[in-house]
Amino acid sequence: MLLFKSVVEINRFLSQFRQNGRRVGFVPTMGALHKGHLDLLQSSQQNNDLTVCSIFVNPTQFNESSDLEKYPRREAADIKLLLGIGCDVLFMPPVSEMYPETYAGPPAFDFKGLEEPMEGTHRPGHFEGVAQVIHRFIEILEPGSIVMGQKDLQQYLIVRSMIRQLDVEVDLILHPIVREESGLAMSSRNRRLSPEEKAEAAGIHQILQAAKSWKASGFHPNEIQDRGMKALLKNPHFKPEYFDVVDTETLKPVERFKKDQEVAVCTAVWVGPVRLIDNILI
Repeated sequence: MLLFKSVVEINRFLSQFRQNGRRVGFVPTMGALHKGHLDLLQSSQQNNDLTVCSIFVNPTQFNESSDLEKYPRREAADIKLLLGIGCDVLFMPPVSEMYPETYAGPPAFDFKGLEEPMEGTHRPGHFEGVAQVIHRFIEILEPGSIVMGQKDLQQYLIVRSMIRQLDVEVDLILHPIVREESGLAMSSRNRRLSPEEKAEAAGIHQILQAAKSWKASGFHPNEIQDRGMKALLKNPHFKPEYFDVVDTETLKPVERFKKDQEVAVCTAVWVGPVRLIDNILI
């Protein structure tokens, strides 16, 4: 595995690699890697000639400085995991490389409201930071494909919109959520849960699964939202922020189910000191 920290050096290496038409895949991460990240990387490795994994804790997508400070950093352990799966290239730039004084910032994007609901409501400015860092990575790496996880569904839709507006040839691939045996969606933040909190957090996925069965039983979207929020509130360990039934193209609330419409149930829940997000396609 090759490790780069310099934009100039990785850009030079990838430019030479692509000369024979070889394809570069990219998996963006903020480190604290787990099996979910590794699944994204292995998916990219199967479909590209070379895969770049980034580890960069992007300061511009944290709306709370305390959350940025608490984000787990495990560089040595991350490198060991990447070596174990035969990762091709690791890009670990410092902030000064990603955002030098000469960096003018990304162009203005129109996400047509995708950035407003759910995470946008509770994390103002978050998606501007996400768009900025992914745009910067595309500038530097010029990947043929990017693999992202379904757990961050709203983030995926924002990036998809950005790529379409940029009109660049990048395939954006959505990888299914990787879960622990309990059903809890794998997340770097899970490490901050106590064993008891982690056991309780598995109940989030159980309620999402219930939402799927409620739809099959004929309940309307607003009834599913009400039932889901009440179920979350019954657990004294949970502090839910939202439980929304949305159209996966627009993220607008679904008022009634339509044939062939893809719908997601999305939620964000505080479990102790940790904020967890999850979703299910129904």
